[in-house]
Amino acid sequence: MIQDYTHITVILDRTGSMESIRDDTIGGFNTFLEQQKAEPGIATLTLVQFDTQDPYEVIYRFKTIKEVSPLTRETFVPRASTPLLDALGRGINDLEASVGQLKEEDRPAKVIVVIVTDGQENSSREFRKDQIEKMVKEKREKHAWQFVFLSADLAAIDDAKAVGMDADSMLAYQKSAKGTAGAWASLSAQTANYRGARKNKIGFDPADRQAPDDPKNNKA
Repeated sequence: MIQDYTHITVILDRTGSMESIRDDTIGGFNTFLEQQKAEPGIATLTLVQFDTQDPYEVIYRFKTIKEVSPLTRETFVPRASTPLLDALGRGINDLEASVGQLKEEDRPAKVIVVIVTDGQENSSREFRKDQIEKMVKEKREKHAWQFVFLSADLAAIDDAKAVGMDADSMLAYQKSAKGTAGAWASLSAQTANYRGARKNKIGFDPADRQAPDDPKNNKA
């Protein structure tokens, strides 16, 4: 493994309810991207968008992060419903296959899976919660994958807990410009800390959980 190599997979909800924070999500992702490009070390990025029209659309796969283009209104178009479990299940399997194709000495020492959504699962057909829980547990315990969950819906946070994600790595945020920007900023800071070995896992601090415009609505 390459010790200063981190792979980041972002599984991004682009369902219809994301329309109200479309530009905020684009801006948040792009800020995250630019900040990660500036960090030392090697990084690659996989970006997946999901909805019922296309439950698993790969925009980039294992692309060197410095070569990743920003999101735009043309490349992030909210629509349809939320097959969250299917997107996550396919994302884990896809990432496992991609890592498996690499020689052992070329694999990333650190793997981060980020899920960003504003709503609960409502339309998956391939995967069940118990299957996802087993997959997440295996990757966390055997391979030290970091799973991070950002949600503008508190009920979706409960779904994330139900599939075995660590409460410390889940962040609820206000569905607003400030809330969205704050969530992406916290994600970027904690990702940088993990990549730079300043922390041995990704977890959000109490300061990350203070919503800019309504603290009551931003506690995982």
